[in-house]
Amino acid sequence: MVVGNKWVKTFNTVLLLVFFTIIALTVLYPLVYVVVGAFTPGNSIAGMDVIPFASGFTLDHFVYLFTRSEYPHWFANTLFIAVLTCAGTLFVASISAYVFSRFRFTFKKPMLMSLLILQIFPSFVGMIAIYVILYRIGGLNTHWGLILVYLAGNTPYNIWLVKSYMDSIPKSLDEAARIDGASHFKVYRSIILPIAKPILVFLTITSFVGPWMDYIFPKMVLRDPSMQTLALGLFSFVTERNNDFTNFAAGALLIAIPFVIFFTITQKMLVTSLGGAAVKE
Repeated sequence: MVVGNKWVKTFNTVLLLVFFTIIALTVLYPLVYVVVGAFTPGNSIAGMDVIPFASGFTLDHFVYLFTRSEYPHWFANTLFIAVLTCAGTLFVASISAYVFSRFRFTFKKPMLMSLLILQIFPSFVGMIAIYVILYRIGGLNTHWGLILVYLAGNTPYNIWLVKSYMDSIPKSLDEAARIDGASHFKVYRSIILPIAKPILVFLTITSFVGPWMDYIFPKMVLRDPSMQTLALGLFSFVTERNNDFTNFAAGALLIAIPFVIFFTITQKMLVTSLGGAAVKE
């Protein structure tokens, strides 16, 4: 009986290893394919060998991006939009959540419900309205117009998210600070923000990542090639007229650099914040 149980456990272990190995290969295969494509000679995806680097190894695609394309300009545009979107989202969401969490005023509940209802609808439903509004305020073909779109899209859900976290912070801390003469803004800046750092770090990550991945709204707002983001620029490599998959793969691989740096920094902040975020009444 003991031997039988041992074989059953061994069989289950092997079965789980095989299962998770298949899942890992399925998930990692697209990433491996992009990495291999970035260093493979040639341009066409059809010319790539099944065995990685069987056709050789080259850095020509990276040289092409920086010498014969507008990739550095696309990268700078996207970084600029991502940083301002991240900063604006943090400020608007945190201060709005503080107001909804700590103050009582007329139409508070209807306003919160309206934010929740707005989040239900997909963003592309309002694309015509967004286009008309940007046209009337002169926001088309501008980076600030695209940043405004991202801020408007990030605001409803993030206000709810941050407000829910701030509701868990004891109001006795606010009252003690106000007894000592602190203003509402000082309470928000010196007490609420440090305690709410874990959710703010999470919000920083999500709002920073969004502009790097988005294609639809930059395509709608931006017209001038000099204003393009990375999503628009890289897509021009793999259209019906072009089949420069290897250049596309090299550009996509370089996008990982700011993400690795950003996630390394924010991961340390998040772990530290979560470790010291426990607050008791």
